[in-house]
Amino acid sequence: MVPVNPQASHNARKLLQYLTALGGRRIVTGQHTQTVAMEEIDEIRKITGKEPALRGFELLAYSPNIRYETGDEACRTEIDENRNTLEHAREFGRKGGIITFTWHWYSPIGGWDKSFYSEKTEFDPERVLLQGTEEREAFYHDLDVMAGCLEPFAKEDIPILWRPFHESEGGWFWWGRKGPAVAAKLYRLQYDRFVNVHHLNNLLWVWNCPLKEGYPGDDVVDIISCDLYPPKGTRTDYRREYEDLMTVTQAAKPAALAEVGVLPDMDMLEKSRVPWCYYMTWSKEFVLSEEYNSHDALRRVYDSRYAVTYPANI
Repeated sequence: MVPVNPQASHNARKLLQYLTALGGRRIVTGQHTQTVAMEEIDEIRKITGKEPALRGFELLAYSPNIRYETGDEACRTEIDENRNTLEHAREFGRKGGIITFTWHWYSPIGGWDKSFYSEKTEFDPERVLLQGTEEREAFYHDLDVMAGCLEPFAKEDIPILWRPFHESEGGWFWWGRKGPAVAAKLYRLQYDRFVNVHHLNNLLWVWNCPLKEGYPGDDVVDIISCDLYPPKGTRTDYRREYEDLMTVTQAAKPAALAEVGVLPDMDMLEKSRVPWCYYMTWSKEFVLSEEYNSHDALRRVYDSRYAVTYPANI
């Protein structure tokens, strides 16, 4: 398996080969961190004595059009606690950790409060697709700013699992309000800008929508993924969801659980060999309490021979 970007860096190629070979043999453990304090990692280490091999970092505070003054206390706290995320991500990457980024992108123009939500902005993603619009200009402005944030990773060849426009199957984020097919077109615009203009060759491109009509194309996707939040207490290897995801393309793309609320069951996975290459549990209450995942469930995952913990030794 080679990356879709012909100019992909050495370490990006190496990571994709590693993840592809892993599917059906083992699974990389992953955890999202919402703040620079990364309380989730401390909690996992305290309970299991180990750390996830993959760490997810949030980039919402790097959105150029944050309307800080319009946000409520929860919004402002979320922004403040997320600042300087990139410095911690680079440190983790330098130590051999696997990095993935989530960007809750505040709408490029307009909006208020948490304007990555459709209900908090009037931004129309479909107008980005039209030449000469204010929306298109603002869209590219924000992409150029984010490219500058990612450039240091490219210079050091720290590979990134880059997952833009996540969950476009729903209308809750502005990029999904006109449907996943529009989001897929935005994805292609971003791919072209980042690869052919900014030469961010360290990125592996992760698509995050389980609907075939929203798939942007095999030529711009390295890994297919979905976000899943089953009922609390569910024991699952996510087999049915894997089979559904495989319908988006006929190409042999590795598949990932880009976000989960409930940990995959390692005993079930070891038996079924559903070839997820990695999972990432969401932050805060999904690991800082036992509401969704008990301490025993965490120990079973991190003690399993099927689970890859930090360091992954790629």
